[in-house]
This record gives sequence, C-alpha cells and structure tokens, in this order.
Amino acid sequence: MTATGADRDAVGVGSWWWWWGRRRSAVLDGGLALVSAVECAFEGGRFAEQASLPLPLGVLFGFLVGSVLLVRRRWPIGVVLVSIAVTPAEMGFLMGIVGLYSLAASEVPRRITALLAGLSTVAVFVVTAVRMRQDVARAEIDPSGWYVPVVSLFMTLGLNAPPLLFGLYIGARRRLMESLRERADSLEQELSLLADRAEQRAQWARQEERTRIAREMHDVVAHRVSLMVVHAAALQAVALKDPQKAVRNAALVGDMGRQALTELREMLGVLREGAVPPAPAPVPLAAVGRAAAAAAVAAAEDGPSLEALEGLCEQSRLAGAVVELVVVGDARAYPPEVERTAYRVVQEALTNVHKHAAGAAVVVRLAHREAEVAMQVENGPCPTDAGVADVRLPSGGNGLVGMRERVLRLGGVFVSGATDAGGFKVSAVLPTVSPPSGGSAARP
Repeated sequence: MTATGADRDAVGVGSWWWWWGRRRSAVLDGGLALVSAVECAFEGGRFAEQASLPLPLGVLFGFLVGSVLLVRRRWPIGVVLVSIAVTPAEMGFLMGIVGLYSLAASEVPRRITALLAGLSTVAVFVVTAVRMRQDVARAEIDPSGWYVPVVSLFMTLGLNAPPLLFGLYIGARRRLMESLRERADSLEQELSLLADRAEQRAQWARQEERTRIAREMHDVVAHRVSLMVVHAAALQAVALKDPQKAVRNAALVGDMGRQALTELREMLGVLREGAVPPAPAPVPLAAVGRAAAAAAVAAAEDGPSLEALEGLCEQSRLAGAVVELVVVGDARAYPPEVERTAYRVVQEALTNVHKHAAGAAVVVRLAHREAEVAMQVENGPCPTDAGVADVRLPSGGNGLVGMRERVLRLGGVFVSGATDAGGFKVSAVLPTVSPPSGGSAARP
C-alpha cells in the first residue's frame, strides 16, 4: 500500500521541535541568526561609538537584535519590523534581506506584505540618501541635484527587490506544490475507492454467476435424476411381475442418465477457463420417443424452448405420472431467455411433483397473450393407494427459490402455494416486452 501525501507529511515533515518541521530548517535558521547576531554586534559597537554610548551596551544590543532572525519562520512580521526599526542605526543588513524573503514566502496576507515592504524600502532609501549626501559633502563634490536620490533609489531597490521577488516566487511555488499534493492525494483516494468498488462489483458478479450456474445445474440435472429415481422405483416394483416393462424402465433410466451426464458435461466445460466445451455426444433416445428427442434437440442450441414442453410432459408420463398439457392462444417465438425461463419453471414444477406428490394428476397450462406468456403447473392431492411407490427423493429446498429468482429477473410475477383441493400450484407470468413502469402482470 502506498503512502498518501498526508502520510508523507506526517512522517517526513512532522513537528520536530517547536515550529521547525525538519532538523535542517532549525540548523539553517540557527546559523543565519548567529551570523546576523555577529554582524549586528559589530555594527552596534560602531553605532555606540558614534552615539557616545558604552561599547558593551551597543554590542549586546546588536547581538540581541541580530538573534531575532531565529524566529523568522514563526513571526516574519516581527523580524521585518525589527529590521525597519534598526535601519537608522545602519545595522541588520542580513536580517533585512532574510526578513523580506521570509515575509514574502510566508502565508501573510499580501496587503500586509506590501505595506511592510514599502516601509522597509522607504527606511532604507532615507538612510541611504542621508548617508550618501554626507559622503558627498565630506568629499567636497558638487554633483547635480538628481544624483543622490537616483543612486539611493537604485541601491535601495537592488537591496530590497531581489529577496522580496524571490520570496514571492518561493511562496507561490510552495502553494502550487501543496495544491498538487492535495490533488494527488484526493486522486489517490478516489482511485482507491474506485478500486474497492470495482472489487465489490467483481465479487457481486462472481456471486451472481455462481448462483446462476447453480440454478441452471439444479434445473437441468435434478429433473432428469428425479425421473431416473422414479423409473428405478417402478423397475423395482415390476421387476418380478412384468419383466418386459422392467426392461423398458431400465432402458429409460439408462437413456436419462446419459442425457443428464451430457448436459452436466456441457456446463462444466463452460466453467473451464479458456477451454472450448466439447461437442455433445449423441444420445440414444429410441426408448424415450420422439417427444424426448425434440426436447433434447431444443436444449442443445440456445437452451430449451416452449416447443419442447410436450416432450417434457411426455417424459413425466413415461415415468407413470398423469400429465395434461393445455395451450391457450397462438404460439409464437419469444426471446430465448423468456422461453428458457418458462421451460425451466415447468420443468422444476414437474420435478417437485415427482418428489412430493408422486402419482398425482398434473395439469400444465400455457397461455400466449399479447405482451406476455403465462404458465401454470397444478397437481392434485397425492394418492393414498398402495399402487404408488414411495421414491423418497431428497429435496434441497431451492426449487421454488430458483424459479422465483428466474422469473423476477425478467420482470415477471411468480406465485406458488397449496390449493384448496389439497394439491399445489405454481404460476408464473413473463413479459415478452419491456414492462411499463409500475405495471404488474396478471396471474394465469
């Protein structure tokens, strides 16, 4: 994980001692203050001689004045004011230059910087002009009247302008770097948030894909395995009484097992990254009949379609169930996901009948409407006669949940529940076009 600009500031530019952020800053200010103190002490001694004051007093005063440069980062205004105050004594040359630079580079408002820079320039100009006029008079030179002011002005600007302009440049550059660092930090945080959101979306997508694959495998494999178990139970019941029927049931079990393995192999092939799913092996369907063959062909292309419902019902009839298919309306082509979902709903509903109501009469209704297709699977109560074998099929409790998820994903309506006659009913309505906002589909 990379450190942000705030972390770098906290680590490398944190508070080291008092107001200095780094050790080298304190060393630099201490060295400048020492040089300035020595300079002011020397100039203070010279001023004391001119003013007829005790020499030690002038040296001490100059040393204290020069030491003020130590606080130039914390109080740049105070340093400039002190340098202006001692300008008439002709001391604080280094302190004036460094003070103007520190003032211009600091966060002091520009109007205060301009005011103090102007006062310092006026003070230096006055002292320079007076000193130059005294030197000219002492040298007994009679220059023109503009000589002293112009030369004094040039000297003053040459003394004050460079540190002031350089400080303004450094301050602007520092603020620019801080703004760029803040922008980089904010961009880094945004990228981190985007990466986290992308990871979350990837996790959601993986979870959704796992759920979809699990639902598809459940719908495809569970139905055929359930029929295999039903046929195996029937085979066990009639093995001694009717050998010919036992042979037919055994053939059905083998054919359905091969179909289930073929469909499972196709799904697992899709899950292998970079692998091409193997071509489905031919399935012997002679015993199952033409209806089961039509269902397998439809499922091999874009998935199962509504045309294969008759074959699906025929498979349940061959397993001993009484299944009636009722179609209302003119059949037409629907989007592949609609036909696949409708087929899976009917398939899972028939599987639940084999699991929980073996031998019950089943009515499968399919209604083609103007902008929707509706399907309903209703079974009667489970018969209590001894002729129905108890196949004891296991149930994971995910059948109805998977059907509801499939239907709701397409914007449809799903309803399931027990009937007054003691049976169970599963109803679903799928829109064939984009449903209007706030609309609801009618139940079949």
